[in-house]
Amino acid sequence: MLDHLLGRPSVKSRRLQVLAVLTFWSFYLFKGNRHGPPFVRFLSKIFSKVLTTWQTVVFTMMYLYAARNFSTLVGLASPEPMANMYDAKYFRATWILTALDAGFWTAMKIRRKWIRDIASLVFSVFYMVAAERADEKVRKVRGALTVDHLRVSWNKGTTLYLRTFQNLMRPRFTRWPARAIRIPRPSTSDYKEPVSGWLYYDGPISDLEHINRMILDIPGGGFVAMDPRCNDDKLFAWAGKTGLPILSLDYKKAPEFPYPYALNECFDVYTTIIRSRGRCIGMSGLDIPKVVVTGDSAGGNLATAMTLMIIESATNRRQSSTQIELPVPVGLLLLYPGLDMNIGNWMSDEQMSLIKDRRTRVTNKDYLRRKSMQYNDLVGTPHQSDDEDEEPSGLVPGAKTTKSNTRADDNGLRTPQPEYSHANRQTYTESQSPAPNSSRGVKPMSHRPEPMRTRLAMASMISYFNDRVLTPEMMRAMIILYIGPHNRPDFSQDYLLSPILAPDSLLQKFPKTYFLTGERDPLVDDTVIFAGRLRRAKHASHSQRMSQGMKGLDDISDFDEKDVAEVVLIPGISHGFTQFPTLYTPAWKLIDRCARWAMDLFDSDEARTRRREREMSRSHHVRTESSGDEDRPLEINMTKLRSRTISNGVQAKLDGPDQGEEGDVDKPNGNSKKKRSNGRPGFGQKSKSLVKLDSSDDLLGRRMQGLAGPLTGAHEED
Repeated sequence: MLDHLLGRPSVKSRRLQVLAVLTFWSFYLFKGNRHGPPFVRFLSKIFSKVLTTWQTVVFTMMYLYAARNFSTLVGLASPEPMANMYDAKYFRATWILTALDAGFWTAMKIRRKWIRDIASLVFSVFYMVAAERADEKVRKVRGALTVDHLRVSWNKGTTLYLRTFQNLMRPRFTRWPARAIRIPRPSTSDYKEPVSGWLYYDGPISDLEHINRMILDIPGGGFVAMDPRCNDDKLFAWAGKTGLPILSLDYKKAPEFPYPYALNECFDVYTTIIRSRGRCIGMSGLDIPKVVVTGDSAGGNLATAMTLMIIESATNRRQSSTQIELPVPVGLLLLYPGLDMNIGNWMSDEQMSLIKDRRTRVTNKDYLRRKSMQYNDLVGTPHQSDDEDEEPSGLVPGAKTTKSNTRADDNGLRTPQPEYSHANRQTYTESQSPAPNSSRGVKPMSHRPEPMRTRLAMASMISYFNDRVLTPEMMRAMIILYIGPHNRPDFSQDYLLSPILAPDSLLQKFPKTYFLTGERDPLVDDTVIFAGRLRRAKHASHSQRMSQGMKGLDDISDFDEKDVAEVVLIPGISHGFTQFPTLYTPAWKLIDRCARWAMDLFDSDEARTRRREREMSRSHHVRTESSGDEDRPLEINMTKLRSRTISNGVQAKLDGPDQGEEGDVDKPNGNSKKKRSNGRPGFGQKSKSLVKLDSSDDLLGRRMQGLAGPLTGAHEED
């Protein structure tokens, strides 16, 4: 109360208030009557005849507890925002995480480390019992976050006691521990210091000579915390289940190393792996290794931006003729990635058009309804007509209506798409729609709203602002620390900072990507929008090539969106679930699913390689047969048309048996028979496609109603 009277709330004033109260009652107990004031002595004499000392103490505690929860008893308590936020298992996990955060933040100023570690556990146990006190503690700390708070919270798993407990609870996936490793920089890099990392592999290093596959993991941590050892559960599970080496990078963290230092580290490591042919981690160096890139949270941002750099470097021909061209990764696994650093409040028309695309309207129906119901829930009209989500007349779904979309591009690749950011820049239009004239012919000056193109919807970062794992205050702090004090990027142009802005010309060459995100994650919009942009860019490229008659070796007759991106949204959970599977046990199944996805990416790449080799050999064989026919001197001029027909006949004859063999490798229904040369047995066969699962619920429709249901990848249109 004292700080409120002073009009300046502070910890110092509250400390003075506590000291004043303790001093007053200590002085009274020492100098005053030992039985209390006269009125209290009278009541004590009466109650001492009825109640014992123990009963008096218990009765007093019960009264204080009832007085503190009076509003709850009489039904006047405030509504609980977490009532329909998470499922039961995830909420219990966040309860323990919140208690740990509150306990570690309470003890973080203790200087001696061993005392600080013990005190952190003691305070955490207290906050598990006093859960509301823990919520209040965490809320106040997050309102004034520093980099120290973020690192104490996210690195708490590396403390001695928690790491020991985690190691005891984790199943034994491998017999070999993680190994520290340092990757040298390539000669083309501006930096010379090696990049640190940890190698997870269930076997001796000498066995890597027989493997040409690997997984490159970029861990998250808000760009400021969490080394690979904070993800031991996930990485050990992947190493044990796939039998492949997992290289997890311990990149330099902000604010000491701001953007784009960590991104350059990731790109340099990938370059070194390719140019050394894997010798930097112990491979034979005979073949270029196949790499699947994974990243969670901030690591998903770095993994996506690194892939864009790889595609751009290959397109711009930055390498010299003596250097190995960087191949695009086999595929990406992005776990709840943060792809838009420009935090905004509202969904743009372009973003909503991706969600309302007719090819994904069936699977996004409930997701879109949740977005549309935000207004109805506020005004108390939860019912919605079926035609509210239809496109307005005169507008084509996915049509490019902004001037920035139709502007000619002179630079080709370096043309970002700011309309897909959550806070794109607004442009002034000189020609406004004419307002109807009044009866006197005078044009009214009143402002009139623009015609509605898509229904008003709020971004997931603001919709889930009270998330227990990732809050807007934390995102703000992470972005400021990551950018640094001496950097001023253009948030509407820099697609390496916000990969969601990447130009379509780069997305057309992007490898297949799996997305795994919690439905209630504040970053879920980044996943849905970026996956939608990938599908749209790939489909536009495929349609253009088919219309021009340009068929490459990797083209297929029918475009399948499952070959571009697959999105899985887990209902009822939020951010970071793969980092604490000990608390949230369903995460083990999700980690196992990611391991199967990685093997599917490798097997699909191997099938494409075999198909490409057959196409090249068949094309060479046809050219040889054609040249043999043309060697006949009497038919060169007279039967030119016939010679061409013979060549086409040979081509068709060769296509028949080859297509049959190709069908065994990659059938249209996705049930392909694949051979594996690396990794654990049992992960070679492709897992059941998640887009085949029935989906009657929708992410956007459940956002304000508190329902839960999975959102799968895009269904093919009937």
